[in-house]
Amino acid sequence: MILLVDLCYRDGSLGFEEFVLPIARIIEGTGAGCRIVHYTRCPGQATRDCDGIILCGTPVMDNGFLGDLASFSWIPETSLPVLGICAGMEVLALLAGGRVISCPEIGMTEIRVTAQDPIFPENRAFEAYELHGYACTLPPGYHTLAGSDRCIQVFRDPVRPVYGVMFHPEVRNEWVVGRFLSAFCR
Repeated sequence: MILLVDLCYRDGSLGFEEFVLPIARIIEGTGAGCRIVHYTRCPGQATRDCDGIILCGTPVMDNGFLGDLASFSWIPETSLPVLGICAGMEVLALLAGGRVISCPEIGMTEIRVTAQDPIFPENRAFEAYELHGYACTLPPGYHTLAGSDRCIQVFRDPVRPVYGVMFHPEVRNEWVVGRFLSAFCR
């Protein structure tokens, strides 16, 4: 069971259809189940019986979660693998001492893998879809795994399987979610 955390401005918003449900379909396509919880509804308590956590992205101007980091205070304490997608990467960066900086980007971007990892095993480039108003600085001690001309695209906690990706893998790069699940959540 994978816990999907909806970061959109309100539970049941239109962004849910675009940013949460596609990730749920990817998870279900791997044979795993998922539980979806809005970030304001105590998702830390919903981790029972879960094998991993995915913090979903949001529409480009939907950033209310940035003013409510207390709702994510449970994440540094969890022993579960975590994948933060776009807005989710921003949350992970802030919780770990990084910063969120202005960096608007919409459309396809070349991502260059710079460090091998279970999710990104080859140093190669691939195209990915970007839709964000912000990017992240690297939290202290974290490792950059991939980047683009504009920003860090993938980082990882140095000890735990906690990943942030700035691009949207639900658009043309579903393999990222699949590799995260197979490497850490089974």
